[in-house]
Amino acid sequence: MDIRTLSAYDHHATAFADDWEEQPPASDLHALICKYFRPGCTADVGCGSGRDTAWLSSNGFPAIGFEPSQGLLTEARLRHPKVSFQAAALPELAGVADGSFVNVLCETVVMHLGAELIAPSVRKLLAIIKPGGTLYLSWRVTEGNDRRDEYGRLYGAFDPLLVRHALSDAVIILDEQVASTSSGKTIRRIIARKT
Repeated sequence: MDIRTLSAYDHHATAFADDWEEQPPASDLHALICKYFRPGCTADVGCGSGRDTAWLSSNGFPAIGFEPSQGLLTEARLRHPKVSFQAAALPELAGVADGSFVNVLCETVVMHLGAELIAPSVRKLLAIIKPGGTLYLSWRVTEGNDRRDEYGRLYGAFDPLLVRHALSDAVIILDEQVASTSSGKTIRRIIARKT
């Protein structure tokens, strides 16, 4: 993961977690999960404050949250003590075995990676899913050139074909660009089923 982005999350973990936990429920995300995910063990990769991990676990998708920021892991564990959280970072997801999960959620994470890490990260997300399982992948859309916000977080402007090509061994069942009901930001989201 981009080192400046990781540092921002570590140093401002409480403020970021407060913001995410106070946002309106992600009703559009929840509806898609209920429609496309199958009951079973689910990975929330880049889980942040653990809000989505906790929702998954409470709604029929027992989940483990994976997060590279130690600061955010601490926040997630404090806020959602009954949910399991582990340290892991894209693209390697070290310690996460291939074929371990029925579903993988990776919500607005990959835009924090350099363009050269997008394809290997997407391939790894697909690898940890069981055959027939489902991947939900989204990212905040940045037009033009890569940008950094006031905290130094990277928002990569990459070609979505990087993602689609990395999903060549899966069936894409949804690909859309929308405004998130939770954050209000423009996001691209893809749902794919592993063959």
